[in-house]
Amino acid sequence: MQVRIDESWRKMLQSEFDKPYFAQLVQFVKQEYATQQCFPPAKLIFNAFDSCPFEKVKVVIIGQDPYHDDGQAHGLSFSVPDGIAFPPSLRNIYQEISNEFGTPIPQSGNLTRWAEQGVLLLNSVLTVRAHQPASHQNRGWEELTDAAIYQLAKYRHNIVFLLWGSYAQRKAAYIDPNEHYVLQTAHPSPLSAYRGFFGCNHFKAANEYLAEHGIEPIQW
Repeated sequence: MQVRIDESWRKMLQSEFDKPYFAQLVQFVKQEYATQQCFPPAKLIFNAFDSCPFEKVKVVIIGQDPYHDDGQAHGLSFSVPDGIAFPPSLRNIYQEISNEFGTPIPQSGNLTRWAEQGVLLLNSVLTVRAHQPASHQNRGWEELTDAAIYQLAKYRHNIVFLLWGSYAQRKAAYIDPNEHYVLQTAHPSPLSAYRGFFGCNHFKAANEYLAEHGIEPIQW
């Protein structure tokens, strides 16, 4: 199956696009978008891949599924478009960065600037029905995003994986810690941020690791 996605990622994931599960997933998603309000907008479903080509990935941040309220999701995990109020998890992410670097909290929740520097902001599930979190889980998206993590872990080196919360931490099974830097802590959600996310120092640690390996750090 031909999928409109960044060419570097299409090459790495083509074998997945040719599998029966993906054809079934496409039919499901088309039906959902035709009959229900769904997020993100259809043209932004693969925004994480399109904004951060395979060979440019330096850091991976894994979310669960897209924001499910109006105007929030645009295909990058934890990110919202300009002018949209910060969801609680993003507010906590910004607070941690501010605490680590002593920098002011940004005015916008749009993380496209991270993606353009090499941060893959990947949700495990790439679509959702409006106001129904987890409504598109177990339809095939997880298999595709697992494959993306596997390909990165196998064919790239010295990537930082930030795995926040038990859901993201399942992806660690695909990552060789001798080849990459895996950082794990609690999810930045208000329900768990005080159980390890605050004070985790992940953003500084990521940049130090990148610098040690001759890779340009991220301007968080």
